[in-house]
Amino acid sequence: MPAVRFENVSKTYTGARGTLRALDGVSFSIERGEFFGLLGPNGAGKTTLISILAGLSRASGGKVSVMGHDVVADFAAARKALGIVPQELVFDPFFSVRETLRIQSGYFGVKHNDAWIDELLSHLGLADKADANTRQLSGGMKRRVLVAQALVHRPPVIVLDEPTAGVDVELRQTLWGFIARLNKEGHTVLLTTHYLEEAEALCGRIAMLKQGRVVALDKTSALLAGTASTMLRFKTDQALPPAVAAVARVTGRIAQVKAHDAAEVESVLATLRGAGVKVEDLEIGRADLEDVFLEIMEGAGR
Repeated sequence: MPAVRFENVSKTYTGARGTLRALDGVSFSIERGEFFGLLGPNGAGKTTLISILAGLSRASGGKVSVMGHDVVADFAAARKALGIVPQELVFDPFFSVRETLRIQSGYFGVKHNDAWIDELLSHLGLADKADANTRQLSGGMKRRVLVAQALVHRPPVIVLDEPTAGVDVELRQTLWGFIARLNKEGHTVLLTTHYLEEAEALCGRIAMLKQGRVVALDKTSALLAGTASTMLRFKTDQALPPAVAAVARVTGRIAQVKAHDAAEVESVLATLRGAGVKVEDLEIGRADLEDVFLEIMEGAGR
């Protein structure tokens, strides 16, 4: 039995502008103990899918289950098996951090878990804020409290919806170290993020959504192997010749061109030399998940 299963899930919204299909027959499973990534551009349907998983929204069609519990027919058991860190900073301004975690525990019928609460506070860098009112915390500290709330009832499935959006490097390192430990202990993790280097480093398997459909689903290593293995990166202040510009991804002064072999690399460099383009910081490396993501999204668009 998988930890999470989506079976032909669809979701449509009807309004004054007509019908919007947010999800269109999404099907995949996440096995127990996996660290799974769910990627896609804005509006792809990621948050809608997680809202259905959490019971905050109901699918127009299909089924969703958590640890074998249907999220509609057996909502209480399904919700107890989930720990969800939302995108938004949602907090109660009337309680301290410790009180907030005790109250959250009570929602799931968990009592006498102060030792686990202390462990969460320690691992998430909140020990010195335990008795502080949540409204006094910075945005990064509030994000840590959200993570602690999601984990306080020790759920077997942890859902992280853009958990590091807008937070500092220290929190990212602290969070990923703790989540990686929980994953090694057997917890299943579902991550959505726009930081693709995080997904590449953490996720063993990845699904990519575009316009409500799954356009890629495979092991991270297989996705990386399926695209161009070589990426030529360089900086220049000059305009690229048309032949290179047509295949390059340009960010400011940095240009990236994919190549399958040494002959293609030499061809690009020869074209640049022929056009008199001066390059700096020339690097030849392998394609990363961002390159794979863009290639798949462009292919799905066609």
